[in-house]
Amino acid sequence: MTQNKDLHFEMQGDIAVVRLTRPAKRNAISDALVLAIRDVFEKLPSTARAAVLDGEGEHFCAGLDLSEINERDAGQGVHHSRMWHHALERVQYGPVPVIASLHGAVVGGGLELASSCHIRVADDTTFYALPEGSRGIFVGGGGSVRIPRLIGVPRMTDMMLTGRVYNAVDGERAGFAQYLVPNGQSFDKAMELARKVASNAPLTNYALTHGLPRIADQPADLGYFTEALMAGIAQSAPEAKQRVRDFLEKRAAKVSKDA
Repeated sequence: MTQNKDLHFEMQGDIAVVRLTRPAKRNAISDALVLAIRDVFEKLPSTARAAVLDGEGEHFCAGLDLSEINERDAGQGVHHSRMWHHALERVQYGPVPVIASLHGAVVGGGLELASSCHIRVADDTTFYALPEGSRGIFVGGGGSVRIPRLIGVPRMTDMMLTGRVYNAVDGERAGFAQYLVPNGQSFDKAMELARKVASNAPLTNYALTHGLPRIADQPADLGYFTEALMAGIAQSAPEAKQRVRDFLEKRAAKVSKDA
């Protein structure tokens, strides 16, 4: 993997922990760091069953390191955006589900990074913003595609036109995060969820992370057909068959309201 002092990677059992380690810059993403993110998610160990993405210090990520864009021309800007697209596609469409542990600033490119994850856990220090409009630039890391799928086009438009900032509570209600926990607990909750996700059948997880978003983008008739293909493939796996047998033979717990 690409060595980068601003990104830490470790395996905790079958959970890959990826942490931005640039706290003095509020974990702002440089070109080298976005390439390191791409590299680590492209080359996760085969033993990984889920991943947690975190930021060291008080903030998850304050976005793009703006000090690197001063001298780019239009063509370089396009290539830079495409570099981000490729990197964050490796997060969204990598081999395992990714849970983001959010706290502090989730701003600009940091929100784009968070939106490429499959589950987002925020603590009550979290805030969300897209300040690109006030800085004369536009999102370039896939945010115009992913963020409206979380909160809708009108909310994103409002954020970019007016500079609106969402706090943790309003952000969870808007759809930025699926879980909201007290200050300092987002990583522990993300790890708890990652362990639960890692216990699923791998092929089902793959269908959810790779198939479901594509089905959602398809016309209904194509979506139904793709769903049927994914359902047939997933249930044919030996592990899936064993899990169904375990349930039918009462070796697996039933769903309850406390689960």
